[in-house]
Amino acid sequence: MKISFRRIALFILLGYTLLLIYWMIWGFGRTTQPQYMYNLIPFTTINQFLQISNFNSNTWVINLIGNIGVFVPFGILLPLAFGGRYIKLLVTFLSGLLLLETLQLLTRRGSFDVDDFLLNTVGFMIGYGIYVVARRWAYSRRGRPKTQHIISRRKVDHDYQS
Repeated sequence: MKISFRRIALFILLGYTLLLIYWMIWGFGRTTQPQYMYNLIPFTTINQFLQISNFNSNTWVINLIGNIGVFVPFGILLPLAFGGRYIKLLVTFLSGLLLLETLQLLTRRGSFDVDDFLLNTVGFMIGYGIYVVARRWAYSRRGRPKTQHIISRRKVDHDYQS
């Protein structure tokens, strides 16, 4: 029985998603806050972390670099697991992110922060960039994959018939 590369990517994506949900809801000593916390003004939280007077390298790394880095795998795993165009993958990612941020708000175990959307999306885009570069490098080393050849052939046949 041969397991496809897509299934492996999907399995890793599912496991990583569950791990991330754990981190964002219960991990890092999170407790239920007495009130709902949210920020709907872009760059407010980011600017707070970048102020020299309040600069704390641990907080800066965890909140800025962490919010980017933790989401890089999604930019790699989503196209591996599902394929598709960038916009479709980005919409899928943003939908999942909206769900996660809303879950944090409703459980009061985190905050709904528009800056998290921005930083997490940067992480996704970096991951997707890594995916594109790695894919191009792999294809240049071994040639175009057979499925791509079939798709291209169908398009040529369709264009010829039109």
